[in-house]
Amino acid sequence: MFPSRLLLALLALPALLAIGVVFDRALLKPVLVLDGALLLIALADALWSRRRAVQISRRAPDVFSLGEPNRVTLELRSQAPTPLRLEVNEDLFPGATSPDLPTSVELPAHGVVEVTYRVVPKRRGAFELGDHFVRYPSKLRLWTRQLRLPARRPVRVYPDLAMIRTFELLARTNREYALVRATKLRGGETEFARLRDYTTDDDYRSIDWKASARRQKLTAREYQLESDQNVFFMLDSGRLMTAVVDELSQFDHALNATLMMAHVANRGGDKVGLLTFDERVRGFVPPERGADASRRLVQSCYAVYPRLVESNFDEAFAHVALKLRRRSLLVLFTQLMDDNSARSLARQVRTQAKRHLPLVVLLKDTDLEAMAEGQLDTAREQRRGAAPGRSRRAAARTEQLYQRGAAAELLRWKSAVVRELTGAGALVLEAPARQLTGALVNRYLEVKARQLL
Repeated sequence: MFPSRLLLALLALPALLAIGVVFDRALLKPVLVLDGALLLIALADALWSRRRAVQISRRAPDVFSLGEPNRVTLELRSQAPTPLRLEVNEDLFPGATSPDLPTSVELPAHGVVEVTYRVVPKRRGAFELGDHFVRYPSKLRLWTRQLRLPARRPVRVYPDLAMIRTFELLARTNREYALVRATKLRGGETEFARLRDYTTDDDYRSIDWKASARRQKLTAREYQLESDQNVFFMLDSGRLMTAVVDELSQFDHALNATLMMAHVANRGGDKVGLLTFDERVRGFVPPERGADASRRLVQSCYAVYPRLVESNFDEAFAHVALKLRRRSLLVLFTQLMDDNSARSLARQVRTQAKRHLPLVVLLKDTDLEAMAEGQLDTAREQRRGAAPGRSRRAAARTEQLYQRGAAAELLRWKSAVVRELTGAGALVLEAPARQLTGALVNRYLEVKARQLL
């Protein structure tokens, strides 16, 4: 409890009168009486307001979505015989913000009011939603009462699943979209499913000529993709996956793509599993099928963050070899920047390709490509303007040439690594961050359609 502006203003009055006592001693008694009266009134107001005038209960989800506004509802119940004007705030967890806090509430006498605010988390993980903070005036408004009401409760912040919800919405509109698209890509045929109208992007070999003659229009055969296969994700959470691209770490981009592809694979009847690793194996979820499979993947990695340690491919693949006996599509998300890591990965790919189908996913560095082509140099010059002086311009051009040469050399090295991985028996997917999820799902559908697994 602390004094309000009203009390401070009232206390200023006897202070001003006290100045007059210097010139007129007769004012001393009235000043003392006024001081005593104000003191008694303020003390009485403080005592009357000691009882807590409000109770708060909270309704919040156990799981919050990363980067999305998550709604939390507070129920405020008055225990005061007069209306109250409250200022309410919440102790949010690290990395969370709310555009609605603090908020002011008019609470009627012995009334109940519900207030909803939004929480936008910026980090995944396990956290605590903290206590309530409430301010309200005393009965005579001479004091401001401030309360901290204990209300700590655990919450979990999961990756944003909005893309999966969008996929589900599309799937309800056209449940067979993904599988129909895959059958158009197929290089071989599996079990016959049905006949349908031929479209321009169908393989001409899918045309059923007898059915076309009977129906008097081109008709294509549609085949059911094989299901009940293993799709196993390996998420590298080592040093190179900490790099930030489009406001997210490379690990978060990989995680978002993993969850989306796992959902698609699960809907298609495949089993999905997951391993996270850096210098050691940090988590393992065996391949499973069904409604809970994707949920288990989220629960196992929502609190995993990349660390500044070197990734150990040997230990990760040794764990896979020990746990996975059945042939699986191994989807490895990683980043490579040195010969030792590249050789280690190629060696493991060559070994695993005898039993499994490795798919190595590399996040494409668009800034590096732009630098190699000189596009970043042009953009910098436009932002800075022409450099003063001939010698400074020459030095800037020399630096740009060195940067372009280094970028081009690194791109050539990466191309050689991709060729080595392909020669070792892996499929390799390179895609920019914004296109990673779509490119990965398309590659998975292509693998299924061509019966590579």
